[in-house]
Amino acid sequence: MADMNKLDAILQEYHEEALETMRKWVRQPSVKLPKEAENAPFGPDNRKMLDIAMADAVKLGFDVKDIDGYAAQADMGEGEEIDALAILGHLDIVPVGDGWTKDPFGAEICDGKVYGRGTSDDKGYVVAALYAMAAVKKAGIPLKRRVRLIMGCDEETGMEDMRYYRQHAVMPRMGFSPDASYPVINIEKGGCVVKLSGKTAQDGVKFKCFNQGERINVIPGNATAEIYGGEEEVKKALEYGEKLGVPVEARCENGVVTITTVGKTGHAAMGEEARNAIGQMLLILRHVGVKGAIAELAEFVGMTYYGEHLGICMEDRMSGKLTCSLDIIRADEEKVEALCDIRYPLLYNAQVGIKVINMTLNGRLQAEMLGEHGPHFVSENSDLVKGLLAAYEEVTGEKGYTIAIGGGTYARTMEEGVAFGGLFPGQEEMAHQADEYIGVEDFYSDMRIFAHAIVHLCGAEC
Repeated sequence: MADMNKLDAILQEYHEEALETMRKWVRQPSVKLPKEAENAPFGPDNRKMLDIAMADAVKLGFDVKDIDGYAAQADMGEGEEIDALAILGHLDIVPVGDGWTKDPFGAEICDGKVYGRGTSDDKGYVVAALYAMAAVKKAGIPLKRRVRLIMGCDEETGMEDMRYYRQHAVMPRMGFSPDASYPVINIEKGGCVVKLSGKTAQDGVKFKCFNQGERINVIPGNATAEIYGGEEEVKKALEYGEKLGVPVEARCENGVVTITTVGKTGHAAMGEEARNAIGQMLLILRHVGVKGAIAELAEFVGMTYYGEHLGICMEDRMSGKLTCSLDIIRADEEKVEALCDIRYPLLYNAQVGIKVINMTLNGRLQAEMLGEHGPHFVSENSDLVKGLLAAYEEVTGEKGYTIAIGGGTYARTMEEGVAFGGLFPGQEEMAHQADEYIGVEDFYSDMRIFAHAIVHLCGAEC
């Protein structure tokens, strides 16, 4: 059997080096930007981040390959590529957003936590996986199959990177993505984007503009809208904000009332853990007297999280509830368009669902599905799931189990892929939120869990 005590000792030796590597990665912004050069399909910042990651993997002794700037792979061990254990993580991040009290790219350590955009989504976990591989390699543990770390650059905006990777490299059949939670996520809900549109009303309080939201999978934490009016509309907005129990500011200048409200940003798949500022604003605008499509959106979506007013609220035993989050709105004096991120259970049919939404709207708004991906499922009895659960239990001493999530990870790009780590049960979900962080001790535990998982699944004597 593999000497796990020796492996753990080597992991301990790597702690400080791995921590500083992670902080270096977090300091490099890597939001997707327009292409500026060859081998930089997602912009210069992503290209710089990929170069940093590849250089660090080379220093640790891995065989590294650049997949034309879309992704990079770091290999160890021998064997057919298709039979390798793949570990898929991403280097791109969502935009910083509002509400930060720390430097988003400072990688500051405070009270045992490293703060910064990408610490927990997903740079911290990718670094943990890289050093887990390094520890297994340094321990000299013989492997029965290749291990491949794949680092992508477009997970947050559509996974174009993995589509390109599959066309230009060999994607292993089996693996895990350290981009979610423990113990093992074997079900990822399906997802679709639904556009709701309508006309701006010419009666009632006259509407000017409301443009909010950057990414379809990020719940906005702030919202600002403008209407035509005076002190009466200011008073109504402030009073209704107090009634809702949400922060609202309103002011009037030259016949234009500017209203601002503050929510809590978060991941679109977990709307109930955030507070959607767009939803708050829709309710405020309707109360002030704005009619038409704005008022309809307030009624049919507002601050709901499960599509209950659109007629699609449902859940199944295996994968849980459907979620619906309105994350982008573009509205002017003539028309309103809003995009909803819907994550749905195994038993939901998106094609039927869009028909149900339009029946429920009954012409008051129009609904159109812009894109869809189906759910992903791996049996809890698979060798992959059993091996990962064994590693989790071995390191944590806690009982492992499988769960379903609404988020989509790289796991769905593999024939038999699951999400595994790095958020521990009961911990605060910080993906896409202000003051995103990862606990230092949790980061070290991730390294150990991933290393033990590699041994359980790839060790020659296991």
